[in-house]
Amino acid sequence: MFHGSLVALITPMRADGAVDEEALARFVDWQIREGSNGLVPVGTTGESPTLSHAEHKRVVEIVLEVAQRRVPVIAGAGSNSTEEAIDLARHAQKAGADGALVVTPYYNKPTQEGLFLHFKAIADAVDIPILIYNIPPRSVVDMSVATMARLAQHPNIVGVKDATANLARPLHTRAACGAEFCQLSGEDHTALAFLAAGGVGCISVTGNVAPRLCGTMHRAWTEGRIAEAMAIQDRLLPLHDAMFVETSPGPVKWGASLLGFTSPRCRLPLAPVAEATAAAVRAAMSGLGLLH
Repeated sequence: MFHGSLVALITPMRADGAVDEEALARFVDWQIREGSNGLVPVGTTGESPTLSHAEHKRVVEIVLEVAQRRVPVIAGAGSNSTEEAIDLARHAQKAGADGALVVTPYYNKPTQEGLFLHFKAIADAVDIPILIYNIPPRSVVDMSVATMARLAQHPNIVGVKDATANLARPLHTRAACGAEFCQLSGEDHTALAFLAAGGVGCISVTGNVAPRLCGTMHRAWTEGRIAEAMAIQDRLLPLHDAMFVETSPGPVKWGASLLGFTSPRCRLPLAPVAEATAAAVRAAMSGLGLLH
């Protein structure tokens, strides 16, 4: 079900910082028409840490209403509180999401046993597919392959968004969890290398502003047009770089504002992007012909 270019959606906001529901709806429809293979609202890129619970749930509902089953929707449902993550996952299921993305608990620094119990409790509480989101740079903890293999035995835990940027990891995960365990890269720069190591797609930041190129790259790879996929990868490199000049989603939000979908506003404590970052994003997008 989950494969190809799945976009880690921004949450469009007005200049005053309020969620722009109309812009979100337009953005979701555009993403699908441009060829994205799936949508992932209210993750890190969607500024979930600074959305209220009501806003979080409303964003999920809008994305599902607009998507109309045209592509899978994996709702962010992560928290460093297990009970809060269960509540968000239950809402995702009730709203009709195709899956839930659950990040490893940040700040608490749980042990591997704590990680296992956290994800098991969430998986026991719902009946939709769950993807583990392993992102050590942001959450401080790194789920081991052994822990992931234990969790992969749960029928509701179907895969991982791997943002370790460690290209040996998907090889070990495949060996431990089996070829059917859905491995999605969480790191745009290594998307193709991750596919070569056993992955089936990427949950992409860059896809917010270049959905057609990202989707075409994945389709070319899947259809065996490896040289074409690699050529697109090379073209996208400056844009990947620009998306992470400073903390995401600042640069990608700025890029989406250049496309006319949102203001560049991120909620504090994320500051407006620096002038040099804004210039780098504009230059990379212009170089790909994304700005007119």
